[in-house]
Amino acid sequence: MSTQAPDRADLLVLGGGPAGLAAAWKAAQRGLRVVLLERADHVGGMSASFEVDGVRVDLGSHRLHPNTAPAVLADIRGLLGEDLQTRPRNGRLRLGETWIGFPLKVGEMLRALPRGMAAGIARDVLASPLRQPDADTYEALLRAGLGPTVYDAMYGPFASKLWGLPGERIHGDQARVRAATDTPGTVAARLLRGGRTGGGTEQGRSFLYPRRGFGQIVEAVAEAARLAGAQLRLGAEVTRLDARTDGVTAYLPDGSAVAARRCFSTIPVTALARLSGRGPFEGPVLHFRAMTLVYLSHAGGRWTPYDAHYLPQEGTPLTRVSEPANYRDSTDDPADRSVICAEIPCMVGDDTWTMPEDRLVRLVRHTLSDTGLPPVSCRAVHVVRLPSVYPVFDLDYAGAMASMRSLVAGIPSTVSFGRLGLFAHDNSHHAMAEAYEAVDALGPDGSFDEHAWHEALRRFAGHRAED
Repeated sequence: MSTQAPDRADLLVLGGGPAGLAAAWKAAQRGLRVVLLERADHVGGMSASFEVDGVRVDLGSHRLHPNTAPAVLADIRGLLGEDLQTRPRNGRLRLGETWIGFPLKVGEMLRALPRGMAAGIARDVLASPLRQPDADTYEALLRAGLGPTVYDAMYGPFASKLWGLPGERIHGDQARVRAATDTPGTVAARLLRGGRTGGGTEQGRSFLYPRRGFGQIVEAVAEAARLAGAQLRLGAEVTRLDARTDGVTAYLPDGSAVAARRCFSTIPVTALARLSGRGPFEGPVLHFRAMTLVYLSHAGGRWTPYDAHYLPQEGTPLTRVSEPANYRDSTDDPADRSVICAEIPCMVGDDTWTMPEDRLVRLVRHTLSDTGLPPVSCRAVHVVRLPSVYPVFDLDYAGAMASMRSLVAGIPSTVSFGRLGLFAHDNSHHAMAEAYEAVDALGPDGSFDEHAWHEALRRFAGHRAED
């Protein structure tokens, strides 16, 4: 229990990622007294950037989606100016023993792939209007939408690596979020006219990316929030949240506390339930998939001309290898070296999570060699372990999510949103849009328009599918 009088605020924000920072900024612009608490010593969450051997890198591969909500995009452009660059997509994907451009283009696939696989894809495209899913699972929906050949070569193995489950044990919501526009009719039409899979034409051609790394976005939002009057406290881990109908109080390990009329939480929904004393939680539980990131600094200039290499196939635990300097055009990037980032999904405490650095480097080197990628002339190594990266939509998740949302909805004076707060596959622009809507629902007297917020939640679900 705190022995100090708590600091007072109108709005308490938990978490300093894109959602929390955007909420703090917009609320401070409205004249509210805002205190944001972030347990890390830096802002940004998974959208942060940092340096490895003098090269700015991200926490995995990040891009700003061209379909970002206009208000959010206008604000980001206003903060970054010419530093927000429009960049062409230039990735590659490993199918079988062949590298092909990604996003996929049917003409290239049919020319480059082994004859048997190409013939299977062609048959699947022609038969796609006749296929219907026989279950509400990731596998059933994507087999019907994309065809058995592409599913077995890419989406099925990728699911096992990314979420740790075979496709038949993943809920259909996962397919609806990841490939909602890939229905039998739309996939067939798009492929037959030579289009790309994975969504709209603008998404297929380009993306937006800051000159100083993806983290430049959250750094700019954080500075804008400070200038607007928000107080951002880093290294501030909340140990308990006392939530009442007349306000909330967050307690910190040093005995200090922050009291506010309302709390916006962007931390994992499971952590919010624990901090507020809700539970114990019974029945199916929600799981996040972790990630181990291995950064290798490469001597001799750029490693490859590609921004990312995708590895969906079985046989290696890596899912993607990206080269951050190829996402941007920046004179700040040194000419004599580059950095690659290898992504390895895992679970907290498993063999990958606990693997020592030297073994992780050997694993990455072995994967590069086996997949025909160039070797790395290694100057330096850096490893980052992220505990809560991807929400796992297993077959029990819907019931667990409904129970958790009901539990969290019962926490007085508190609203949970953002990627972790909604247990959703949200990108940074989704999280910022949610923050804008949450602040819009705040009344000048500290009230919160629940109806407007629930309408916004329904829109968010639709926008995720469209992206």
